[in-house]
Amino acid sequence: MQLLKYFKELTIRPKNAIELKGLVLQLAVQGKLTNVWRKENPSVPSSVDLIKRIKEYNENQLILNNRRVKKLKIENDVSLDLPNGWVQVRNFELFSLQKGRNPKDLSETVKKYAYQDIEALDRGNVRRYSDDKNAPRCTSEDILVVCDGSRSGLVLKGKEGIVGSTLAIIETPPFIKQYIKIIFLQDFQRANANMIGAAIPHLDTKNLLQEAIGLPPLEEQKAIVEVVETLFKEVEQLEQLTFERISLKEKFVASALSQLTTNNAKKEWTFLQEHFSSFFNETTNIKKLRETLLQLAVQGKLTRAFRESHPELVSGSNSASELLKRIQNEKAQLIKDKKIKKEKSLPAISKDEVPYELPEGWVWCRLQDLVNVGTGSTPAKSNSNYYNGTIPWYTSSATNDLFAKEATKLITEKALQETNCKIFPKGTLIIAMYGQGKTRGQISELIIPGATNQAIAAMVFYESSVVFKDYIKYFFRKIYEEIRLLAEGGAQPNLNVGKIKNTILPLPPIEEQKAIVQKVNALMGLCDALEQEVQQSREQSERLMQSCLREVFEG
Repeated sequence: MQLLKYFKELTIRPKNAIELKGLVLQLAVQGKLTNVWRKENPSVPSSVDLIKRIKEYNENQLILNNRRVKKLKIENDVSLDLPNGWVQVRNFELFSLQKGRNPKDLSETVKKYAYQDIEALDRGNVRRYSDDKNAPRCTSEDILVVCDGSRSGLVLKGKEGIVGSTLAIIETPPFIKQYIKIIFLQDFQRANANMIGAAIPHLDTKNLLQEAIGLPPLEEQKAIVEVVETLFKEVEQLEQLTFERISLKEKFVASALSQLTTNNAKKEWTFLQEHFSSFFNETTNIKKLRETLLQLAVQGKLTRAFRESHPELVSGSNSASELLKRIQNEKAQLIKDKKIKKEKSLPAISKDEVPYELPEGWVWCRLQDLVNVGTGSTPAKSNSNYYNGTIPWYTSSATNDLFAKEATKLITEKALQETNCKIFPKGTLIIAMYGQGKTRGQISELIIPGATNQAIAAMVFYESSVVFKDYIKYFFRKIYEEIRLLAEGGAQPNLNVGKIKNTILPLPPIEEQKAIVQKVNALMGLCDALEQEVQQSREQSERLMQSCLREVFEG
């Protein structure tokens, strides 16, 4: 059997644990966990006499408790294919459900009986009490099922007290109780998915009691319960080991990546590479690796060797300070020629704003020093003359990828003339300032010129600065989470153009920027390959699980 053969492999991923338990239960009620047991115990009598014993016990209990159970009319004929010795029965022949209720004196004041609701049984949090001796009560020997609400069908172990109004005691002979529990555990997902009632969904007890199942001999029931408990314990142990393994791995990765940003990057990188296959096989750790690589890039730690071999970049015409001067001169000329508007001067960068020391030859600057930051507008939607034109109009949803998604709406020349919309050229970087989901703070590049709405800040490069567009793009990917913290607005936090313009960033010389982008591109490719391996591993695990499912349900 594939399930048992690949048991440990299937528990490598925490997600599989719940499915694995479900498969164990399904195999249990089909008799497939005890195929070998039946071969080794051929003389065990069938369940015919057991059914008579169950019937006598249930009838005696009703008389003893002065209770009646309404007899159900069988509404459908079913013929199950059962293992040798098993007998087909209806659930109502095996058990009944005694519903709980709210006592009149129920309160938070401590009284004789604890009120056992879902909160009390599932989390051990008893909130209410009662002195009502006539209310349905349960003990630690009872098994209960949730009958009302979103968790209907959930099986809970009883405790001493009064049965909550949303619960019912599963009344069944003690000698088959543990097997009946397996029946309920196995049926939870189906029962929960088929609740009835609109305002308050509840368990469809009528159909539940009418369901036909296979009843194994008592000795085989005990064998089934034992195997299920053994396998469940193994799943839980392996699941715990998996969580511990992932946790240890994440701690190691966090420590190693921290060392990478603070110590000798080359030495730490060599050490880390030796453990790639072991520690970067989880998407969370690969994400951390990407973030760290971008951090190293903007700190100049990826290009230390490059700087050592290019001392001419530290000063002179190729330095970052000279580059900044050229951009400022070009900007001043554009203002003079009235091609762009003069912007409000921003304050000088203070020592408190500087997060770390830059390599020699680099300078700190504000984004406004490098690019012209603008935004767009939304033409009045009531004016049909503004839409269905030929000009792409981008919203924040276009920023999900490194390159902007195709605009879903097109505006007209009339909209450009009569509103604050303007066309931004190809190569403009756009950043979402507000919008749904995680788009806020994301950056993309326009590959088709177009206008934007007011939720987007657009970075238009000067001739002197366009060469480091890719570097700017990587920088904003690096500070994505940081820049989102600048947002304001509660449930819908917003950025604004002023905050974007004020962003401070480290500026390397042009040639070093190129080296940084080249290095980051290669390392991001490595991360892509690692993620591909993780995806393939997941798909392999999923195929294995699906194969086990087919074997269980299709034979």
